[in-house]
Amino acid sequence: MKAVRCHLFGSPEKLSFDEVSELSGPGENEVIISVKAAGVNFPDTLIIQGKYQFQPEFPFVPGGEAAGVVKSVGSGVDFLQKGDRVLAGTGWGSFAEEVIAPASNTFKIPNSVGYQEAAILAEAYGTSYHALVDRAKIKKGETLLVLGASGGVGIAAVQIGKALGATVIAAASSEEKLAFCKNNGADHLINYSQANVKEKAKEITGGKGVDVVYDPVGGDLTEPALRSIAWNGRYLVVGFAAGSIPKIPLNLPLLKGCSIIGVFWGGFFRKEPEENRKNFIELIKLLEKGAINPPIHEVFKLADAGAALREIMERKVIGKIVLSVEDV
Repeated sequence: MKAVRCHLFGSPEKLSFDEVSELSGPGENEVIISVKAAGVNFPDTLIIQGKYQFQPEFPFVPGGEAAGVVKSVGSGVDFLQKGDRVLAGTGWGSFAEEVIAPASNTFKIPNSVGYQEAAILAEAYGTSYHALVDRAKIKKGETLLVLGASGGVGIAAVQIGKALGATVIAAASSEEKLAFCKNNGADHLINYSQANVKEKAKEITGGKGVDVVYDPVGGDLTEPALRSIAWNGRYLVVGFAAGSIPKIPLNLPLLKGCSIIGVFWGGFFRKEPEENRKNFIELIKLLEKGAINPPIHEVFKLADAGAALREIMERKVIGKIVLSVEDV
């Protein structure tokens, strides 16, 4: 089978497109999926550079999410069978014609949902739903500020926030990106290349501040966004796409009575698989009724995975990139 592999840490251009043996197994509580499409995410750019929380042994196949057809099931798996159409969060391994996935993080998809659409649901929408529902416990009528709102997890948070009844403020770095957010349901917009996030968010909320901040960016945006938060607000730490991990003055959560909450979906689906499964049942319901709609920025062939990752690293992506594995 064909697979994209990382033999040494480095840039996307160092990835190779190899002919490898078909996968053996699967093991207990695992499934092998014949991949039709794979989502491309910011963490994929980190894992190939040795900067991610988990690191497989060389050579490894990157790619944290996929959609396709179950080829075989391991022992202990009684809710999936050969031939099922599924999506899966894999951690790595999805940039290939086959991937081994944990059965606990593999979910059936209805015939009405296409593989490319399903392939970009796991990481971004799984993360954002977990963040807003499990961690922030967001309520209908609350105000949600999403930083980096035009990116993969950002636009997922915008759509899910709206589906849950929140008023959504989308913050991004250009008018093009903000127009995209508006088309995906954002109620208010902040261009943080031109305006101060704190001042603008306070203005939008009539001085009250926002109830929930969703931050996958970090860097220089974190402190002003935290200063925009309301009493009893919740600040969700999702990631650091800006490249630097900010230092937060701890007097701010004290004075605001707010909570700073970590969000790590990779740990959540491994440690709380049943809660994660409940989340995906709800996400697929939202998808079927059109309340969420994963936006595809561009489709690349599997062999061009390096170019797709480069697009993400250069901040050129609005929405999500998909690899078509059917068209190798």
